[in-house]
Amino acid sequence: MNFVFLVDKYEQWDIDKDTSFCFMLGAARRGHAVYILNEGGITRKNGRILMCVNRITPQRDPANPFGEVTGLILTEGQIDAVFIRTDPPFDETYLMQTWMLDLLPKHIPVINEPSGLRECNEKIWATQFPELMPPTLVSQQENEILQFIDENELVVAKPVNGFGGQGIIRLSNTNYVEESLIKLTRRWSQEIIVQKYIPEAEQGDKRILLLNGEPIGAVLRVHGPHDFRNNFMSGGSAHPAEITLHELDICQTLKPHLQEKGLYFVGIDVIGPYLTEVNVTSPTCVQEINKLNNVQLEDQVIDFTEKLIDQFRSPSTI
Repeated sequence: MNFVFLVDKYEQWDIDKDTSFCFMLGAARRGHAVYILNEGGITRKNGRILMCVNRITPQRDPANPFGEVTGLILTEGQIDAVFIRTDPPFDETYLMQTWMLDLLPKHIPVINEPSGLRECNEKIWATQFPELMPPTLVSQQENEILQFIDENELVVAKPVNGFGGQGIIRLSNTNYVEESLIKLTRRWSQEIIVQKYIPEAEQGDKRILLLNGEPIGAVLRVHGPHDFRNNFMSGGSAHPAEITLHELDICQTLKPHLQEKGLYFVGIDVIGPYLTEVNVTSPTCVQEINKLNNVQLEDQVIDFTEKLIDQFRSPSTI
């Protein structure tokens, strides 16, 4: 089968860490053809979707990780599954890609579903579950933000469209620089997320990966000596993690909502007892979990995708 991956900046990937590359390896091991679809490579012509892609042969060779690269055009009839793996921000380009992918025939699964990606901002969507989250504010209003900081004493503020820890700052009600908030909100003109600081963050935050709503693995991310942020892109390190009963309850609460929206592969972030984010655009950490637990989570993802293809092609589900 033909698996198409919509990605960005793949030439810059660290193949020992990148989750998309891991999925490509898993697909190739199963005998599937792997294609990279670059931004802008989707065309709608006379009612049909065409994709300008590069066929690759993924391999764990740092000198040549993609093997022989061949450019070609795939018609929608040649596509079996599409993986959307581009990073935030959710801008006009990203939005257009989801609209175009919505036009694929309904028997072709897209992981994750474009409509689900449009509906679920990674920082804001989780706030519909206030019972699972720490005190959280979404606002651009100066008075609301400053009052929230005063009420909660120590908070973390972050942009609504960031990833990898980018733009996250920690503020206290006795020691903060208002200029940092002015910059983050673009002079009080753009919403930000402000959450009460969770003391357990000192011990790290846990990334739990969900496949069709069920947890398949977890990793504890622990910050470095000079940064409070636990994200790997901010210098955090990976440590083994078990999934607690409370975290399983969180997953079960989210499961029907994720399934309804076609958000098949998701990463949730948990600090202490609290859910802090639901990551749906391009969740990572597969390779870290694999190494710590001697597993191959990508095999589960590819197996699920194959079953999804069969289900979508079944007359009972079309």
